[in-house]
Amino acid sequence: MKKTRLCNLLGIQYPIIQGGMLWLADARLAAAVSSTGALGILSPYAGMDKSGDPLKNLKLQIDRIKDLTDKPFGVNIPLDLRQSGILIDIIIKKNVGIIITAAGNPANYTPLLKLEGIKVLHVASSVRQTVKAESCKVDAVIVEGVEAAGHIGFDELPLFSLIPQAADAVSIPVVAAGGIVDERGVAAAMALGAEGVQMGTRFVAVDECIASQNYKDAIVKAEDTGTVVTSRKLLPTRNLKTAFAKKLLELENKNASADKIREFIGYRRSPDAQLDGKLDQGEVFSGSSVGLIKEVVPVSGVIEKIVKGYKDVIGKL
Repeated sequence: MKKTRLCNLLGIQYPIIQGGMLWLADARLAAAVSSTGALGILSPYAGMDKSGDPLKNLKLQIDRIKDLTDKPFGVNIPLDLRQSGILIDIIIKKNVGIIITAAGNPANYTPLLKLEGIKVLHVASSVRQTVKAESCKVDAVIVEGVEAAGHIGFDELPLFSLIPQAADAVSIPVVAAGGIVDERGVAAAMALGAEGVQMGTRFVAVDECIASQNYKDAIVKAEDTGTVVTSRKLLPTRNLKTAFAKKLLELENKNASADKIREFIGYRRSPDAQLDGKLDQGEVFSGSSVGLIKEVVPVSGVIEKIVKGYKDVIGKL
């Protein structure tokens, strides 16, 4: 694969970023991704007890990944987290070189992070948000389409419509996220103006991910219609079509209030589903291209297939 500005910016060999999945992106997974030449990402909540402290856990995960690899890695911080400012302070003190921010105003912390020499990438779901991120001096923007797993933008823009419009609107590197799982998706995103991709669901169904086997098996068994967007009264979210998701849709179709929906979703039910395998008791995030994932493999197998297959895809064009 050709090196892009994103590779030079982040010090990586391949323009592939692992999604910072809230409960799943721990040091083992991130280190495995970074060791291949891509970029692994940590989440403050991944790998901790359900009653744990994300502040202590982030310190622990950063120490662990530094023991596992000397390659670049980053940390994902949703800015709507109550402790986002304290988490960012930990990142600074722990000399982490890369941060991905999302779900908030990039103007809040980007100047401080840049002053500390940290590379900042921000997640956007529209051209307007992309331009805003560039105006705040972020180093790159991750444009996320409606195909993505987990929380998506209210406008629900398809990724392949969003990429070229975002790339035309800014001068910084654009990274594509949402429904990309293989070399074909990577090549298509790059053809449309992206200089890298971020993948989440593909890195759930790998040996090194702490997701439950039930979750991984459900991804492998899912078909093209295996996901659904829920929670539009709160924040649109793409999930696997589980019994839980169907009950959630029933609530929405009955015009339940946002508070009622929030109560049903709960806060700690997602880890019950994703980590303990109780798929019918919480949200199970998955991207819309889940039907392309046919097996659970090591991280190295995912990256190797993309890198080798990318050239073939380009050659066919």
